[in-house]
Amino acid sequence: MSSSKPYEAEADEQLEWVVSPAEAKERIDKYVKQQLGEEVSRSQIQLWIEAGNLIVNGASVKANYKLASGDVICLTVPEAEATEIEPQDIPLDIYYEDRDVIVVNKQRGMVVHPAPGHGSGTLVNALMFHCHDLSGINGELRPGIVHRIDKDTSGLIMAAKNDKAHASLASQLKAHSVTRKYFALVHGNVSHDQGTVDAPIGRDPHDRKMYTVIERNSKQAVTHFHVVERFGDYTLLELKLETGRTHQIRVHMKFIGHPLVGDPLYGRSKGIKMNGQALHAAVLGFEHPEDARYLEYSAPIPEDMEALLVSLRNR
Repeated sequence: MSSSKPYEAEADEQLEWVVSPAEAKERIDKYVKQQLGEEVSRSQIQLWIEAGNLIVNGASVKANYKLASGDVICLTVPEAEATEIEPQDIPLDIYYEDRDVIVVNKQRGMVVHPAPGHGSGTLVNALMFHCHDLSGINGELRPGIVHRIDKDTSGLIMAAKNDKAHASLASQLKAHSVTRKYFALVHGNVSHDQGTVDAPIGRDPHDRKMYTVIERNSKQAVTHFHVVERFGDYTLLELKLETGRTHQIRVHMKFIGHPLVGDPLYGRSKGIKMNGQALHAAVLGFEHPEDARYLEYSAPIPEDMEALLVSLRNR
């Protein structure tokens, strides 16, 4: 494989890989997905194949093409599609901003980027109004977004304001070098003061909207936790992500028998109620894309979650 870094490529620049014997018989779309990492979907890669942007040995192939040792794969990076997102004047709780990156404390209930059923009122709509210069390499509907947190999770999230910054932040996420700490209120009395959940996560074969701990078609997921405070039937945890899978904390807490309070997908119907899961992205740390200085920010637990903790202390 060449030493090219996909996210540093300019539009119309070519990325090239040579297939090794160990990589033979892999589907081309899966192979390219592995090279480009989390920020490009297989469906996007398949569209590039259909459009002729991705070729093998100088010729077009289908998405299910099985690679052979020595195959030369060439991707011509297309221009990012023009977005049709409406900039909206939505207040942002900004913790840091410069010409490269912005860090925002997202409110619970705000969707990160537009999706079916959420075409407006998202963090991206707000960022488009505020920044005017978000990175475009992520393609349509997700400008600037290098990671995300769930709609009903509050807390810190970073966005890139140019493609170089996007490349750097995405690389740090892939290398698991970004500091991400969360506070979560879970059901039950967690018996261990600290621990690690190392369990692979994939789509739930019985419900495609959900994720679960599963061996097949899954990815490694590691969550570290320690107990902050106990309330008898509930426990406040601080969790640190080593990986960043979709719904990772929510799935892992359910897996160990301590689902998040208020979680509409993985939680319990009985017990105290909350509008959305009691999960807050409290700490975010990363190396600045321009000069590599380490930046770290902390956001306090939001008022609704803090009020819930106070009520448990006063029971």
